[in-house]
Amino acid sequence: MELRQLKYFVKTAETLNFSEAAKASFVTQSTLSQQIKQLEQELDTALFVRDSHSVVLTESGAQLLPYAKQTLQCAGACIDRVRDLKEMLSGSLNIGITYSFAPILTETVLEFMKVHHRVKLNICYKTMEELIEMLKKRELDFVLAFKPSAVHEEIESHILFDNNLSVIVNAHHPLAEKESVTLADILPHGIAMPAKGLQARNAFDMLFPDAEKSLSIRVELNEVNVLLDIVHGSNLLTILSDATVHSFPGLKAIPIEVPRNTMEGCVHTLRKSYRKRAAEEFIMMLSESVSVRKRANYWLK
Repeated sequence: MELRQLKYFVKTAETLNFSEAAKASFVTQSTLSQQIKQLEQELDTALFVRDSHSVVLTESGAQLLPYAKQTLQCAGACIDRVRDLKEMLSGSLNIGITYSFAPILTETVLEFMKVHHRVKLNICYKTMEELIEMLKKRELDFVLAFKPSAVHEEIESHILFDNNLSVIVNAHHPLAEKESVTLADILPHGIAMPAKGLQARNAFDMLFPDAEKSLSIRVELNEVNVLLDIVHGSNLLTILSDATVHSFPGLKAIPIEVPRNTMEGCVHTLRKSYRKRAAEEFIMMLSESVSVRKRANYWLK
């Protein structure tokens, strides 16, 4: 039994399509099929039921799948440990980040690249749900996002800083002089709304489940920088975390008056998984950055 055979098996089990699995594994379909056939011969059992229309796991395949994933995770952890034992930071660091978290990241990315030339940063922007699934599959080393409302048993969430859901306006907006706002203050104004799936929108919908029908939503989109540009150049407001306007001049974040209005900025890691030294270094730099250090939670120390 070889690791590559397990990789091909897991990818095929995830896609239930030999052609897609081969493409994702960067091999020909015949190579992938041959390797899986050899694995089935070694185990003396069929792992998939194949016909001209579909591919499904057999009972043996379903039983093997979690053990195959665990074996590949352990193999990956061994490689990371050996690399770290060389006492130099090298290789790659895969970071997942939600759109709302993006403004606080630039400072740390620039500093990290300046200090650690041998580490390649792969940064992926997606929704919280997509990033958590990628983290579970070990496609990411950690995720930077606000704390989710749902509990994920496989994930540890380490609080980096506290934050508030806020109304974001430009300096000339009628609400700009307020120190806090209520839902009643928001209703008369046009809104550039973050799309469903973004964490700020999820938080707003949880706090005000019946408010959407009363809001004057003029535009709705899933790109935070575009939202901020729209607010900066118009009389619309948007609803995001106050961290979103860090380093964005001309905009003001006004906390919304409502109980439980806290969005905790977190580093999410896979529970009981080896953490690369490069990941530890990046997170420490982030916690000490200007954008978060006043409220940083030094959970790594």
